[in-house]
Amino acid sequence: MGMTDVDVTKLNTDTGIKIGDNEAPIKVIEFINIRCPFCRQWFDEKNDLLQEYVNAGKIQRVIKLFDKEKPSLAKGNIMHHHVPTDASALSAIQSIYKTQDVWGDLEDHTEIAAYAVNELGLSLQEYENMTTRILKEAEEANVFFIPTVIIGEEVFDQKISTDELKALLDK
Repeated sequence: MGMTDVDVTKLNTDTGIKIGDNEAPIKVIEFINIRCPFCRQWFDEKNDLLQEYVNAGKIQRVIKLFDKEKPSLAKGNIMHHHVPTDASALSAIQSIYKTQDVWGDLEDHTEIAAYAVNELGLSLQEYENMTTRILKEAEEANVFFIPTVIIGEEVFDQKISTDELKALLDK
């Protein structure tokens, strides 16, 4: 299974952290894991551009924190449960990515949760229901890789160029 196997008809814009106006004409669906270095690359390189489009009312981002079973990403699953689901989510995600190398080296899951609370000032969120829905949606739509980003029928990852992304957003 690859990105070409993603069934976009099985995706929704209801489940996830919504950034921007619900009435925005373009929805950008982002499946990410906070521990993934490629998701961090996507965020670092494209967040400012996406925020410009959000601010202009052109897009709404739907960020789906995707819990993965892979041992190298399990620490991200713990951190996901500390990301707020309101407008402060992007700031929290940015702080989490900036410190990814620090909390990512912690061994114990309770240490990671404590780091989120004590060092990043985040609190545990009631997230189980959303996590379950995101996992089910990903499975039904054949989303396996992260980051997986969807705009309309287009499915891509962090390797998309800024010009290609702008072209999709300006359609």
